[in-house]
Amino acid sequence: MVASPTRAEAPTRWSVGPVWCDQWYPVAYLRDLDPGQPTAFTLLGRDLVLWWDQQSSRWRAFEDRCPHRLVPLSQGRINEAGQLECPYHGWSFDGAGTCQAIPQAEEGVSPGSRRASCLALPTAEGQGLLFVFAGEAGRADATPLPLIPSLEEEGDAWLIQDTFRDLPMDAVTLLENVLDVSHVNFTHHRTVGRRDNAAPVRAELLREGPDGFEATWAEGPRRGRLGSQHTTFRAPQLMWHELEAKGFARILTVVYAVPIRPGECRLFARFPFRFASPWSRRLLSLRPRWLQHVANHTVLEDDQVFLHWQERSLAAAGGSERFEQACYLPTGSDLYVKALHRWLNGPGSAPFPGQAPPPRLELPDLMDRYHSHTIHCRSCSGALRRLRQLQPLVLVALALALVASAWAGPSWSGGLDLGLAGALWLAWRWMRGKEQGLLRGSGLPPRNR
Repeated sequence: MVASPTRAEAPTRWSVGPVWCDQWYPVAYLRDLDPGQPTAFTLLGRDLVLWWDQQSSRWRAFEDRCPHRLVPLSQGRINEAGQLECPYHGWSFDGAGTCQAIPQAEEGVSPGSRRASCLALPTAEGQGLLFVFAGEAGRADATPLPLIPSLEEEGDAWLIQDTFRDLPMDAVTLLENVLDVSHVNFTHHRTVGRRDNAAPVRAELLREGPDGFEATWAEGPRRGRLGSQHTTFRAPQLMWHELEAKGFARILTVVYAVPIRPGECRLFARFPFRFASPWSRRLLSLRPRWLQHVANHTVLEDDQVFLHWQERSLAAAGGSERFEQACYLPTGSDLYVKALHRWLNGPGSAPFPGQAPPPRLELPDLMDRYHSHTIHCRSCSGALRRLRQLQPLVLVALALALVASAWAGPSWSGGLDLGLAGALWLAWRWMRGKEQGLLRGSGLPPRNR
């Protein structure tokens, strides 16, 4: 279901490549949105506010700017009437963007004036994601959502793990990285890869055109032990790998690269599994989502630092137009990356053509997890809150156990109290470690430990 927009399109701060405009983009997992409060998001340089319209029971996306004095509506609230209320002077707006109340209005001032309306963008839901249309509103209905066909056809058969993170790199840099199948064994050694699995990649390009490309790798990852792998790039933002691990599962790796602004994008990563055995599904589903996200951060940080730097090196060498001159690409393993850059320099473009990357960040900023993920994730922000509540209680219990052990002296009860104190100390250490894992990374990738 699509929510229609009102008012004319507003200009963005940066020039946006045409192929990136008339597209649906995921902006959040539905499970991470709070219907009780507005959420801010930036898409292609345009600040948006996402909010739940109670009257029509659908999510809305407005430009994050009150028409009165231009303050961000995302700092406001959903009022008692179920409308989006500006935090500055209390102007409130319905789901169509029409102003319904101006508390300071005198006689003759109509809240229904077109100039008092908010710019609303089309929204839609699909496969657990909220999508916003970034182009001309009249084209939204005719533009299909970028969904995964296998999930659309057999949705209930899949167990899907997902994560997201705001990354300090351009959407193209992210796509180049996730399309590159040969980096996994080195970059992600000791997380999701092993160096001794490295081998030539004899992939074949099956099709390429304005809408992207498809390729197949007959041998597949891990020297063929997981079966052949099929890759699809659906321009400009979506790619997925699909493989059939015989006797175990059908596995997809899905990535949406959503441009925020030059040098920054939001990654939506999905890992659907269709297991041969129901026990595998049950076992994997036991892990809490927030713990899975902490593990995902470690994998993402395996290459985040050097990709952030590489992006600036390529820009200095002339960007995508000079990609094959700037880089030495003698092996078949770069087939996917070459195809991506052919698309960029042919029917496609960069999301922000001609824009230089912002200044390079240092390691502490690159390792931030709190602002790039945790505060936007209901699972992780909830886990962080609970961990902070529990730790003082565990420390109090630890102190009491130690006092009880000392009081009992060398006896079986004293030994039990001492054992309890040890267990509580381990529990506190675990909680402390997980709290840090929700806040920042270590900056030391497992491959180098």
